[in-house]
Amino acid sequence: MANEDHLAYGDYHQEDEPQERGIIGDTFRKLRGNQSDRMFPSILGKVHRKVHEFGTEVAGKIGGEETHSHTHIDANCTDGSHDSPHRYASFAAERDRNDVKWYVDGCGYMWAVSVAIEQARESIWILDWWLSPELYLRRPPSRNEQYRIDRMLQAAAQRGVKVNIIVYKEVSQALTLHTKHALEALHPNISVFRHPDHLPDAQSLQSSFMSSLQNLSLTAATASKLPADALKAIYGMNEDVILYWAHHEKLCLVDGEITFMGGLDLCYGRWDTNSHPIADAHPGNLDDIVFPGQDFNNARIMDFNDVSNWENNKLDRTQSSRMGWSDISISLRGPVVEDLQAHFVERWNFIYNEKYDVRKDSRYSRLTIRQSTEGMSLLQQSQPDNSSFYGNQSTAYDHSQTSPPYSSYQSGSAEQMYFPPPPVTGRGAQGQYMNSNARGAFDESEDPIQSRLHRKHQFERDTAARIMNRVENKFHRVENQLFDETNAFDGSGAPHAAAGVSCQLLRSCTKWSHGIATEHSIANAYIEIINNSQHFVYIENQFFITATCNDQKPVVNKIGAALVGRILRAARAGEKYKVIVLMPAVPAFAGDLKDESSLGTRAIMEFQYNSINRGGHSIMESVAAEGFNPTEYIRFYNLRNYDRLNVSASMREAEQASGVDYEHARREHDDMVDPAGYHAQQGAGSSGEPTAAEGYQRAAQAIAPRRGLGSGRWDSVSECYMLGGRDIREVPWENGNVAEIDAFVSEELYIHSKVLIADDRTVICGSANLNDRSQLGYHDSEIAVVIEDSATLDSRMNGQPFRASKFAATLRRQLFRKHLGLIPPQNMEQAEQNSLPVGVPNMYDFGSAEDEVVMDPLSDRLWNFWNGRARQNTDAFGRIFHPVPHDSVRNWKDYDIFYGSYFHESGPEAGDKGGVKKAAKYRWGHVVAENFAPGEQGLREMKDLLTTIKGTVVEMPLLFLIEEDIAKEGLGLNAFTEEIYT
Repeated sequence: MANEDHLAYGDYHQEDEPQERGIIGDTFRKLRGNQSDRMFPSILGKVHRKVHEFGTEVAGKIGGEETHSHTHIDANCTDGSHDSPHRYASFAAERDRNDVKWYVDGCGYMWAVSVAIEQARESIWILDWWLSPELYLRRPPSRNEQYRIDRMLQAAAQRGVKVNIIVYKEVSQALTLHTKHALEALHPNISVFRHPDHLPDAQSLQSSFMSSLQNLSLTAATASKLPADALKAIYGMNEDVILYWAHHEKLCLVDGEITFMGGLDLCYGRWDTNSHPIADAHPGNLDDIVFPGQDFNNARIMDFNDVSNWENNKLDRTQSSRMGWSDISISLRGPVVEDLQAHFVERWNFIYNEKYDVRKDSRYSRLTIRQSTEGMSLLQQSQPDNSSFYGNQSTAYDHSQTSPPYSSYQSGSAEQMYFPPPPVTGRGAQGQYMNSNARGAFDESEDPIQSRLHRKHQFERDTAARIMNRVENKFHRVENQLFDETNAFDGSGAPHAAAGVSCQLLRSCTKWSHGIATEHSIANAYIEIINNSQHFVYIENQFFITATCNDQKPVVNKIGAALVGRILRAARAGEKYKVIVLMPAVPAFAGDLKDESSLGTRAIMEFQYNSINRGGHSIMESVAAEGFNPTEYIRFYNLRNYDRLNVSASMREAEQASGVDYEHARREHDDMVDPAGYHAQQGAGSSGEPTAAEGYQRAAQAIAPRRGLGSGRWDSVSECYMLGGRDIREVPWENGNVAEIDAFVSEELYIHSKVLIADDRTVICGSANLNDRSQLGYHDSEIAVVIEDSATLDSRMNGQPFRASKFAATLRRQLFRKHLGLIPPQNMEQAEQNSLPVGVPNMYDFGSAEDEVVMDPLSDRLWNFWNGRARQNTDAFGRIFHPVPHDSVRNWKDYDIFYGSYFHESGPEAGDKGGVKKAAKYRWGHVVAENFAPGEQGLREMKDLLTTIKGTVVEMPLLFLIEEDIAKEGLGLNAFTEEIYT
């Protein structure tokens, strides 16, 4: 992209050239010549603004508009809810003396979770967007059947452990309804809440909403031309569902002592190793299958559907790849766990009061936390009949206190009880929350918001002391940091001992999700940490939707403004500073990008490109407008990988010997791994006759090893782009039902991480995406934690000795090395230090040659290597597989030439006289073989190119469809669903 950088963000101009910015502005100026802007009004812009104003007015009538510091530059929050003295306006204080451990990808993380669940003695609390009961925490499933999560939770419940689970109640109700029914049927000790529920007055509110359309600026006739579903989708209004926003946290608390959190849900599609194999055909042994049933997922082809019946997964393992999943999570032990307990208890009791109290079901009751003198939290399940005890407790949790009353370090000999604030139990039609206690009147002492404001006056005299204490602590930290940096640089790279890790819990939540006033401490932390960063910011996130100014509606979070401000500060001072962003190339939604069904995907992509380099106010355009080349300061990357389906002669031999098709056998095998699978309801094998899977398996065990093709050694070739992996040209093959060149597959490696690392010293890790949905607080609910490790490493920054924090530096280096292919492939069946819960430290090979490459995040050597490898990988994938997005695709005509002509079906409009669609030339994700010579020569050419792919990092195609309005046919729909997509 070196010769086309200016196309990606528009010409960068001197400060004395006030004019429209970006590629759109540059092109417009060429079209209009010297004529005035007034001669060329943007009709499309006018229409979009008009429709957006209509949507905004609707939103305003429903919920009103609040001003917040993270959405309005130089503004203060207007709702009066942010009276917390804690940093980032979080409900929780900074907590020292914690132990924290990172996990890169799901294999090690889920193994560690399985260890903790297996050892649970008293309680397991899980908060998830989605939890799949049939998920295997260790692989392959056939050799780890006891580690399926429903079986683990059942075993825990049978030994007396109380299991409390909260999952998001999605609009379709298909995913987590199965979760609730499947888990609660296992044991009375398992309780599952689904939330949010439908509002009791949904019909009247919907009626009022629809009638209010008559009075808005657009006429009813004009509005009626818009799709009805588009109108309803403003806030997820579909039938009686009016809350679209989701519970998005990922949290597992075991015995109140150890916590797992981050980006990984305990659900299908998340488990993966660091080499991310996307092939899962095992002709020599069905028991080697890693991803049974719905867990073999490629959301770009087909999303999850009807998960209680696995037969709905139609992906053929002999023809299609899965999508790899790149993610990050952590485990924690120490005082910060108490704040996570408080968060869970508040949520649980809020939902209980709102929905489950009236049921009087003994399975459901409120939670309390009891604190012992040893500082160990004792978790209790309160009885369902003590519905009024909250308002009588003087020890109710006060968000404004520096530490909760159950602090591990309080003095005294008696046990003290923690009672969370009383969740409100009803919502009015206009969104007000009302208490429904027996007295029939609103009681401030029982409302968490009003009670907190009322108590504010009682601790005002203590606030100054607390603030001074924080300032002193901050001073001492800075003092210690400066002292560390002046110490001699010993070059060993080994960590320096310290007392522990400082952690602070953050969250996004509000009335609908948590029964409190809006908290957006995650966004506050992102903005402040970016502003205060000295050297670099590294971001891995599933989304990147943000604004640099107040003119980028509908996007309102100002993380982008913080990035622009920090870059411009560095540029004007002549300082070396970098922002590195990794994100998915395409959101993980099914469908071809050109199809109408992909409107939502294109809308998200449009918002992301407008945040990055288009639309006039993007980050790169804003930097360019000040006369600086933005690519010197900020770059964007994606991940992609390849694999080979083992449809070799070994599969053909086993099929011929058994008389059973591999896919038929594989589906029956999945049924045996999970009795609720494909054919259980049909009684497969009930006659006593061998099943197809059993017949195939016997034949498979008799086939020859075939140099690893029959023994399982080469069921995946994902090791070939990792450190120490075999050269793909040396990997054996014997043609079976298809030629080898047709067995190779590629897919984007989906980035689901939610991590920011600043200066190798500070980490934000949690569930929050970088978009409005996660950051605003009043949309999706989220949790995250700021991690600052006082243990230090001898490192380098821009060629100079530098004292880095152990946690931040090792996590960042591990991620860089994985993306660059500088770590060996992971053995899924072998536990290692990085696969165990916190308490066993992370393993990292300090001082290795690969560590040296990534040690200095500002070194020219690193970035020459990184950008060279990203370009090399991008070029190879482009020629072999023709993936989109791609920089050569500037418009829809280019799209048809580069992609559609190879992977689209054709029909009568393409010249088929018979009126029957012709099959595409190639299957999705397969090699475009005609780019190479015929036969063995072409295979060698292709493999020679594959050997240049190392790691998975590729350049983000910033020129993709830059000449198009990506979401063009969806103007009306966008106007009403834009908040959902941002």
